[in-house]
Amino acid sequence: MDALTSVHLSAALAALVLGGIVLFRPKGTSVHKLMGRSWVALMSMVALSSFWLRGLNTDGSLSWIHILSAITLFSLGMAVVGIRRGNLKQHQGYMIGAYLGLVGAGIGTLFPGRMVYGFIRSLF
Repeated sequence: MDALTSVHLSAALAALVLGGIVLFRPKGTSVHKLMGRSWVALMSMVALSSFWLRGLNTDGSLSWIHILSAITLFSLGMAVVGIRRGNLKQHQGYMIGAYLGLVGAGIGTLFPGRMVYGFIRSLF
């Protein structure tokens, strides 16, 4: 596994765990804000690093999954805009949507032919 893939996967796993914690902790506290900022940074790292990971297409071009990365970056931006404007519904909706997108992408890596699937299969 190359360094960029390791960074992408590590940030995704950390975002998966941290995002789950943030969802179930009290909202609006200084801890929530710190964890939320950290989660946005991790998610940005995951989405941005994906643009250099092009293994789905044999010609090395961007694939359909990169649309999800662009949507994630948009969602993170809209969530930040929402909270800065005091629009809690907008903030909550985009944050939950981005987290569910991360969960969905993670599930997608478990399908045959994907790298994580191959890694897990090699363990057994």
